[in-house]
Order: sequence, then C-alpha cells, then structure tokens
Amino acid sequence: MIQRIFLYFSSLLFIFTSCTSNRLDVDVSDSNVKISFVNLDSLLIHTPKISIPKVLEVYAVSSEGVLAYQLIHCLGIGGFKDSSSLSRIELFRKDPYIERLESQISSSFTSKNNMQFQLIDGFKHLHFHLASVPLPKEIYYINSLFVSNVYCTNKEIGIGLERYLGPKEEVIKELPSQEFFQWMKDGMLKEYIPRDVISEWIAANIVKEVNGTFAEKMIRWGKIIYLTESAFPEMEKHTLLRYTKNGYAWAEHNESSIWKYIVNQNLLFSKNERDHANFLHEGPFTVGLPEKSPDRLGQFLGWKIVHEFMEQNESISFNELVKLPYNTILQSYEIEE
Repeated sequence: MIQRIFLYFSSLLFIFTSCTSNRLDVDVSDSNVKISFVNLDSLLIHTPKISIPKVLEVYAVSSEGVLAYQLIHCLGIGGFKDSSSLSRIELFRKDPYIERLESQISSSFTSKNNMQFQLIDGFKHLHFHLASVPLPKEIYYINSLFVSNVYCTNKEIGIGLERYLGPKEEVIKELPSQEFFQWMKDGMLKEYIPRDVISEWIAANIVKEVNGTFAEKMIRWGKIIYLTESAFPEMEKHTLLRYTKNGYAWAEHNESSIWKYIVNQNLLFSKNERDHANFLHEGPFTVGLPEKSPDRLGQFLGWKIVHEFMEQNESISFNELVKLPYNTILQSYEIEE
C-alpha cells in the first residue's frame, strides 16, 4: 500500500515537473564562449594623431568590417586607406558637438562590465541552443553618429553607444526633432543594448531575410525574438519586445483584436510593402490600430505564435525552428477569444 502511494505521488511529481518545465531555462556555466571587446570609439577620439594610422591598420579587418562601416557610412570620413582620412578624423574629433557627445558617452558608460557579462551570457545561451551557428569574435563600441544601434558582419558587431544615452541627456534633446522624433529619443535606453545586439546578430547571421508575404516576415521576426528570448530567458518581456511596460500590457491584452484585424484586413498574404512597414517597422504606434498601441505589433504577434508553437512542440529543436516553413508554424496558432 505504501509503495502504491509512493508511486502515485512520484507520478504526480513527474507530470507536474513536465508541465512546468521551461526549455529556455538551461545551465550554461560550462560554456566556453570567448568574445573580445574593443572601445574603438575611444581609440579614434583619444589616440594621438600620429598613432591613428596604427589604429586603422590594426582594426581594419576588411572593407566590410565595423571600422570601415563607422568611417564610411556613419561618420562620412572615408575609407581607412584614403589618404585624406586622417585630416577628416581630426576635424571630426574637434567638432564642438562631437566633443560634448563623446564626453557624455564616457560619463554614461564609465564601466561596461555588467553589459559585457550580459552579452557573453546571452551568446552562451544562444550557443547552447544553436551550437552550430557562428558567434562574433569581436564586439566594438563605436560612435555611429546616430546612424545605427547595432551593426553586424559575420564576425564582428559594432554598438553605437550614442544611441543609448537616454532621452534626458542634453546631447539627445538637441537632436533635430524633424529627423529624430520624440519616440525615437525615448527608445535610446541603455537597457536595450543586450537584446538589440543578440537580436541583430540573429537577424544578420541566423534567420535569413525573406521577401515574401506579411505572414512570412511576421514569423521570421517571431523566430528572431524567440531566439533572443532564449538568450535572455529571465529578461522582462517588455524589454525583450522593446516596449514600455504599458505598451507590452496593451499588446498582451489586445492580442486577439490584433489577430482579428490582420485577418479581416487580408494582411496575412499581402505583399504590399506599406502593409509590412505598418506592422513590422518602428514608429510611434502601429498604423491602423489605436494610437495608444505600441509599434511593431506584427513582430509581437510573430513572437507569440512562435513561442506558443515551441511550447507545444518540445521535440522541435532550435535548429529545426530556424529552417521551419512559416506556414507550418502559423497553422498551429490558436488564440482564446
């Protein structure tokens, strides 16, 4: 009799544990992920002029690398092999606004230890789930002059620190409002750096871009955000989605209404780029829905669909998820009225 009771409760414990297990909660303490961090921005700003050529030589990995991206596409200085680059770098360093901007970057990021720990831990988690995918070798801190939050090659990542100074800093407040709307400035928060870095790496190197219907793009974004979630399983969901707490609560509360709107407006299989932009691109809100809605609700819904699919199909590996057709995932989506 006692043995039966023991077996009964053991069975209940097994069932309870199985139902409440979280496949994203994994142990990465033995992971050996190594990433180098380089403050390239500080090197360009503070290195004596005579030593700048050496900096360019050391970090000019290729014409597609982070340094080339910063000099050519962000700062408009030109290539690192351009003979006039040195004088343009000097003009950049002496610009009064750049001096104040660099001063604010230095004071806002006096220590990057916690950020670096979060990033390495995130890539450890990502490597656990996707052991065969590439990881970055170097992460560079740069000043993109507000061109880009994060830039990725297949080996490097550049983080534009100036885009994470926060909306209350004077150097951010004085950005021209006709180019940098308030909702853009409000999103320049330091807390988004880890998710932005991992998300951009996934988008650039793991989940291939698609040029099909809205549904295809929505599920692609769902995969990207779900894999980002796997890298940071304890991250607050509003941070994961790059939402405010109120924005995330609105999205959660109105999930069924968002889905109904997309279906009723025949958006799922639309190839209209404006439809895609309205629901997938950044903005003050999602076009077509109330102005109190957060932006990118197509990304939010894609994440909900993928998250639900992976919870219901624990036999599906993360490698399989990356390659899985969008319609296989979409057709399993069920939402409570």
